[in-house]
Amino acid sequence: MRAKITYAVTAAVLVFYFVLAGSRGVLLIRHGTLLTVTFGVAVLILPVIGIWFLWKNTQFVRRANALAAELDAEGGLPVDELVRTPSGRIDRDSADAVFTRRREETEDSPDDWRCWFRLAVAYQDARDTPRARKAMQHAIALHANKPVSA
Repeated sequence: MRAKITYAVTAAVLVFYFVLAGSRGVLLIRHGTLLTVTFGVAVLILPVIGIWFLWKNTQFVRRANALAAELDAEGGLPVDELVRTPSGRIDRDSADAVFTRRREETEDSPDDWRCWFRLAVAYQDARDTPRARKAMQHAIALHANKPVSA
């Protein structure tokens, strides 16, 4: 729940910033000179990119959370079996061992979104965020294309 609140507050702050930056862009455009109109358009582009980025990330998080909820209902969420250092950080060798197992499971069942979800978690535990995100996107795509059972 804390993560959801943090995300919502961060999103609200970003939206406020986008509105503030956009209003400055409009003021520059209203000034009417070639230079201020050019800067105004440039300033307006940044909030548009930011809103698009925020929207795409929000969709990603919602879809990943939906997969996690479905996997949890099935009893298939990965169990936290990682060794941790005294400071609480995940031990790298432990994360690598779990990752190797998850990768093999995914290679054995490449069309199973559940395996890709667990692989994404293993990537994240191994501190490989870009690959974790790609694996989760693949899990989401596989889940969206799964056959509907009657």
